[in-house]
Amino acid sequence: MSEATPVRLPLEWIAAALKRERGRAGLSLSELARRAGVAKSTLSQLEAASGNPSLETVWALAVALGVPFSALVEPPAWQVRVIRAGQGPAVRSEESGYVASLLSACPPGARRDLYSVWLEPGAVRESEPHIPGSVEHLVVSEGAVKAGPRGETVELGPGDYMSYRADVPHSYEALAAGAKLVLVMQHM
Repeated sequence: MSEATPVRLPLEWIAAALKRERGRAGLSLSELARRAGVAKSTLSQLEAASGNPSLETVWALAVALGVPFSALVEPPAWQVRVIRAGQGPAVRSEESGYVASLLSACPPGARRDLYSVWLEPGAVRESEPHIPGSVEHLVVSEGAVKAGPRGETVELGPGDYMSYRADVPHSYEALAAGAKLVLVMQHM
């Protein structure tokens, strides 16, 4: 058996997960540290993506947050997802000219808000992060739009679909007059 040293998890993963889960639980740094039996300074370092967390420390934090250990160490699941018009998986009706393309299923326990949005060129709509765990889904119905998380914006045209984490700074920009989109905000 090899005695190779395992690759350490990126501290950024643990930091982001701790902030997200602490926010969902509505706990202060002090309260989470108390419940987990760890020093507040240790927790603060972990949320700043520094320090060297032990398995026991991360496990104690997971228990105190009421989440599985994996929720604090798994890689970030959300990436920007784009489905171009006409390229999504389609299901056709045998009885009529009806074609449906599932763009995103609603996860259990999620809440969704649906918006119709009109945009005009000239100014970028900057959006601050929403509550932890928020995801936005949008479908452009007319015109062209540039949208997404800061540093990951994508140009979209009519019929294009995009999803991305909305608990980070993000923006919307019309690239043509009369741009319209349908926006779904999903809150976990």
